Amino acid sequence: MVNKHYDVIIIGTGAGGGTLARVLAPSGKKVLVLERGTFLPKEKANWNPKEVERKKCYQTSEVWFDKQGRPVHPYTHYYVGGNTKFYGSALYRFRERDFEQVIHKDGISPEWPLKYRDFVPYYAQAERLYDVHGQRGLDPTEPPCNEDYPFPPISHEPYMQRIHDALKNKGFHPSYQPLGIKLNEVNRFLSACIRCNTCDGFPCFINAKADADINCVRPAMLYPNLTLITEAKVLRLHMSASGREVTVVEAEIGGQRQMFSGNIVVVACGAINSAVLLLRSANDQHPNGLANSSDLVGRYYMMHKMASVAVMSIKSNPIAYPKTLSINDFYWGEKDFAYPMGNVQSLGTISEDRAALNGPPFIPKIMYRAINNRAVAWFLITEDLPDPNNRVRIKDEKIFLDYTNNNEEAFNRLINRWNQVLKSIEPFSFYVTTKVSLEAVGHQCGTCRFGEDPKTSVLDLNCRTHDVDNLYIVDGSFFPSSAALNPTLTIIANALRVGEHLLARLNCDVQGYQLQTGQAA
Repeated sequence: MVNKHYDVIIIGTGAGGGTLARVLAPSGKKVLVLERGTFLPKEKANWNPKEVERKKCYQTSEVWFDKQGRPVHPYTHYYVGGNTKFYGSALYRFRERDFEQVIHKDGISPEWPLKYRDFVPYYAQAERLYDVHGQRGLDPTEPPCNEDYPFPPISHEPYMQRIHDALKNKGFHPSYQPLGIKLNEVNRFLSACIRCNTCDGFPCFINAKADADINCVRPAMLYPNLTLITEAKVLRLHMSASGREVTVVEAEIGGQRQMFSGNIVVVACGAINSAVLLLRSANDQHPNGLANSSDLVGRYYMMHKMASVAVMSIKSNPIAYPKTLSINDFYWGEKDFAYPMGNVQSLGTISEDRAALNGPPFIPKIMYRAINNRAVAWFLITEDLPDPNNRVRIKDEKIFLDYTNNNEEAFNRLINRWNQVLKSIEPFSFYVTTKVSLEAVGHQCGTCRFGEDPKTSVLDLNCRTHDVDNLYIVDGSFFPSSAALNPTLTIIANALRVGEHLLARLNCDVQGYQLQTGQAA
């Protein structure tokens, strides 16, 4: 029995779903938002490294599997706002060339069917909506833009400023990270953010991080036509007799199966779980999973090639918020390596627990205790090339991530090159490099790529499935390639773009519709 009918049902409240809910809420249309998690509890544990990093108190207890059948404990979170509750809020635009075909040392990154110019107005909206701080004109790889960031850059603390100056003296082009935090450095008494040392990887106890929950879902909830149901795990989508429309969304709520119908259904569960939902919804008309006539649902899974380089100095370097510096001098390669290498950005504070979790086991614990106020970590990203054999699949209701590394030469070169740079700046320091494992799924994308040909893509240019007329996907699934930058701003921008299309489909006055974006920061 169907409980209720809605104009739009959105499944998931992360960067894609939460943003779309914010776009559609003022339309007056009946919108249902289903979220498998709860609102993240506001408690002291939010800022406790032992609870967050060692005990993983907010991380899902789900177990997935790799291609050999070994267990994978995914670093993912099921709460209103999704993984944006824990992200480092680095909100980069993809580079203009990222939307073109790019030749890599280990393969080809394909051309996107839409280009940077198509995303420009939505990137601008996304930066306003998510309170992005930054400064244009410092990074030679940054794409063209005619307007400043909504807010000024987050300043470097003294130690990071010294690193910035040293890099600049060596001919590099350090820039500020574009960050979505609610920090007012001019009038600190008006600032929500207090610039603490538990931001990157932590939920914000004082709601000062620009995440999908705070910036989108809660404002959307003010509209009476929008209904949010939490702890609602969507199990499958049911189809019409023709197989061309989703008629019912089946969810488990409070241990009971409940059914909801909608004119339009939007899946935004993250690239992995969105693919899983489509595969689990297989039926007579769609025996290999919904919208899967191309056999591409779940394929081309990308997670980025990521590593951290931790540098521990002899001297104490007190610093609370080091995540302000970015380097893209190696993004497209260098003089004697004509292939892309990737992005470098500073990470958040390294606590004793974070260092112990990510460092090699042979290091004595006393070293990790001494790391506070002496260490700075760097996050390195190389593009993960799309491969149809890298895929998300299900078997016996279990989730498998079949993944094989690629683009290793460029990745290793970036790591080695950055270590050389750091040693030239601080020669008397201790360095630990750690490659991120399959469990790090924060940058997941590519499992339902968009395109114009139903044989080579799952979604059309509006992110509607080719096979099902009223089914859309608005998370990182639509990416044809992953670039080498954090994917969140592009997911947000695309959700704004698709939201505009949906307003038109719902016969709303798109021209007269104005999304109020941004908050005082």
